Amino acid sequence: MNINISRQSIYLLSLSVFLLVFVFVFAFSLLIPEGKEYRLQRIELKKENRELRKYQNFSDEVSQRLSDLNSDNRHIIAAFAKEFDAPRFEKLHKNYFKSLSIAKQQKLEDEDGFSIYEVNTTSRINSPKSFYNFLDAVNKTDWIISVNFPIEFKRENEMIRSSFTMKVYTISKDLNTSKKLLDL
Repeated sequence: MNINISRQSIYLLSLSVFLLVFVFVFAFSLLIPEGKEYRLQRIELKKENRELRKYQNFSDEVSQRLSDLNSDNRHIIAAFAKEFDAPRFEKLHKNYFKSLSIAKQQKLEDEDGFSIYEVNTTSRINSPKSFYNFLDAVNKTDWIISVNFPIEFKRENEMIRSSFTMKVYTISKDLNTSKKLLDL
């Protein structure tokens, strides 16, 4: 039995076997372990992407809410930034009283990032109703003002003399957050 195999066939067969062994060694030593690691990393990436989308959605909701609040409260934000002007206050609210005088402002201690000025006022009014109209008008001014109690009313002949204090709130100039609020 004489097998006649040409040299080319033997070279081709040996090369094919070598390549087949190389492919199996390469597949089992590098591709399969790296494939398992790839699947684990892909699962981890999906978890991180899901978490990123959750935080991105939360960030978008908070940003939208902040934008809505800024647009709804633009007047209030601007009122905090405005300095109190006593002569302008007197001019705006003089028609509610027979006479209105505002004592000098005394700066109180800042609280929660706001400068607070106490304004002592004395006025003469015809009736308490005009005082209540004044309080309604104060709510619509360019400043954030709180009227402090007690409010003293004393009768003097045909007139009522009232005395009360107000606190005017403004944003402190040294806060960076106040600048951010105003820029929005």
